Amino acid sequence: QVQLVESGGGLVQPGGSLRLSCAASGIIFSSYTMGWYRQTPGKQREWVATITSDGLTIYSDSVKGRFTISRDNAKNTVYLQMNSLKPEDTAVYCCNARKGPITTSGQGTQVTVSS
Repeated sequence: QVQLVESGGGLVQPGGSLRLSCAASGIIFSSYTMGWYRQTPGKQREWVATITSDGLTIYSDSVKGRFTISRDNAKNTVYLQMNSLKPEDTAVYCCNARKGPITTSGQGTQVTVSS
C-alpha cells in the first residue's frame, strides 16, 4: 500500500524559508516521478514542482527561482525547499507519486506565510 507523509509546514514570515519533506513507503521510490502541488480553500489546486526518476526538475512560473525540489532515493523522500516566501504561497502542500497512469497523493502539510 502506497503511503506518502508530508512534514515541515508551519508559520513563517514573508521572506522566510521552509523545507518540506515527503516520506514514501510501499513503492519502489526511485522509479517514481514525484511532485508537489498546493491547495487553498476556494481556489483551484495548483501544481508547484516535479522531479522525475532521472532527476529532471520542472517548476511552475509562480515558484521558479524561489523553490527547489529534490529527492533522496536512499531515504525514499522528496523535499521542497521554499525560499523568499510570500503571503500568496500560503496553502496546504501535498506531494504525489506518479508511475504510468497511477498517481497517489498525501494528506498535505499547512504552510502559512504571514507577519
